[in-house]
Amino acid sequence: MKYQITILIIFFVMNISAQNKFIAHRGASGQAPENTVVSANLAWELGADAVECDIYLTKDNRVMVIHDKNTKRTCSGKKNLEIKDSPSMLLRDLDAGVWKDEKYKGEKIPFLSELIETVPEGKKLVVEIKCGSEVLPALKRVLEKSGKQEQIVFIAFGWNTILDTKQAFPTNKCYWLSALKTGLKKRIKQAAEKGLDGIDLHNKIIDKEIMEVAKANNLEVLAWTVDDPKEAKRLTELGVTGITTNRPKWLKTEMAKL
Repeated sequence: MKYQITILIIFFVMNISAQNKFIAHRGASGQAPENTVVSANLAWELGADAVECDIYLTKDNRVMVIHDKNTKRTCSGKKNLEIKDSPSMLLRDLDAGVWKDEKYKGEKIPFLSELIETVPEGKKLVVEIKCGSEVLPALKRVLEKSGKQEQIVFIAFGWNTILDTKQAFPTNKCYWLSALKTGLKKRIKQAAEKGLDGIDLHNKIIDKEIMEVAKANNLEVLAWTVDDPKEAKRLTELGVTGITTNRPKWLKTEMAKL
């Protein structure tokens, strides 16, 4: 009898884990410079199910991977450049790695196409659109050339931006991002009506009630950004299907110990 109970417990834990995907936040950003090719590759080596990255459109209509609207925080150089006002080759002259560690000196701000190239078969790249819908024509060209369009997922805080993205890429999953609980139930229903695939929420606003509303509207729920095993377990047990984390391998290992 004890043996049967143990088997059931192991099966339950494995089943819970199987529901969830671990999304590496800006790559393996806990160890490598965020939103770089080296960070993405390290995340794949660490067993991440997906890598999340952020994109902006440059002055010369190139799609580049960077979180901030300017280069001040993550790039070395004499100038603080605004992404939308700068040509891509000028941005590529900056060092996007040395701020993290001297061993990453020489890393460049990637083109989105370079990050897509790193994505292994069976894995996903979660692309957060930090600008607006103006990026979509250039984004479409990048994906068409990549041969990996089916492996791309889109997220955005901008409501109109994510709706426009779903219209432009109807076969790709699109999730609306939010950190606010006010008006969330109404927005979940609207997301379902507009054909979005789910919502991507700050972990602190996810509870049983929100999960029930999402489930009633046939929407997936993703969570960000979680580096606490107990919190990751709580979210998984609620039914969250993807957890964004800075430490994908460590979080998965620590969750298994709980």
